[in-house]
Amino acid sequence: MTTSQDEPAVRSACDEVAGTYADHFRSTEPELPVELAMVEHFASLVGGGRRVLDAGCGAGRMMPVLAGHGCRVEGVDLSPEMVRRSRRDHAAYPAQVASLADLPFPDDCFDGVFSWYSTIHTPDADLPVVLHELRRVLRPGGLLLAAFQSGHGVRDVSGSYRSHGHDVVLHRWNRTPDEMAQALAVAGMVEVARLERAAAAHERDAQAVLVARA
Repeated sequence: MTTSQDEPAVRSACDEVAGTYADHFRSTEPELPVELAMVEHFASLVGGGRRVLDAGCGAGRMMPVLAGHGCRVEGVDLSPEMVRRSRRDHAAYPAQVASLADLPFPDDCFDGVFSWYSTIHTPDADLPVVLHELRRVLRPGGLLLAAFQSGHGVRDVSGSYRSHGHDVVLHRWNRTPDEMAQALAVAGMVEVARLERAAAAHERDAQAVLVARA
């Protein structure tokens, strides 16, 4: 399947569904304990009080989780409407609109970068640019966490939003942990932890989380 999807298309779709998404997922409802354990492990490796970027923070639901593990967290997201909800619902944590391919931060300024399913709408051809940018803002020795659906191919996920009354077109790229680990290595990061689990009853695909060090 040959599919392309540019940032304006993703931004438009996420703006359209932001309210529904934020109302439906207010905290960690979609996550299993094993994923949350990986978040805690990531935070422990970063260290308490360290600066962490939630890269693709959406409506901000994971920022309180990171803060609860001692991170000094702030967020960016491509969607202005997602950021608006993040600022409204999680006002304690700064959030701003930005592309993951062009972050508004200097080099080497974060101890951790948290990419919680934020690269899944990025086509394979564009993924290296995003990962290099996430690496750029990490200090030497800093940690990146990437969560994503595990597998192969492109999924049309528009239907799940249309069932809630949103006429959007949105695709998701599945990747294996090995593929993501290789992409992270090319961007200058070394894998230090990995989780891959089978799909739960409410899921279509397996899930994966990688932690890598700059």
